[in-house]
Amino acid sequence: MVLLEFSMTPLDKGESVSPYVSRSLKIVDESGVDYRLTPMGTCLEGEWDAVMGVIKKCFDTMNADCNRITCSIKIDYRKGKAGRLESKIASVEEKLGKTLKK
Repeated sequence: MVLLEFSMTPLDKGESVSPYVSRSLKIVDESGVDYRLTPMGTCLEGEWDAVMGVIKKCFDTMNADCNRITCSIKIDYRKGKAGRLESKIASVEEKLGKTLKK
């Protein structure tokens, strides 16, 4: 299973890019891939082809009307391990003995 964090932003659309980011989140939400939105990016969890397919659709959509795009991707692959969007946080909280802000 892949745990992937990404941020994709057009560089040629001014200061506020939320309309473009929102289009990507629509793709993510409709993909069926488990995800979590954060203030600075989005985390996806699933099989390699599924999560990379989401990234490609987001890029293709942004590329349709954006001339310059930046994309940061961080990938953590672990064989046979699912549910890490929740379990990685739960593990840290258990060790701390308290719930952290989400």
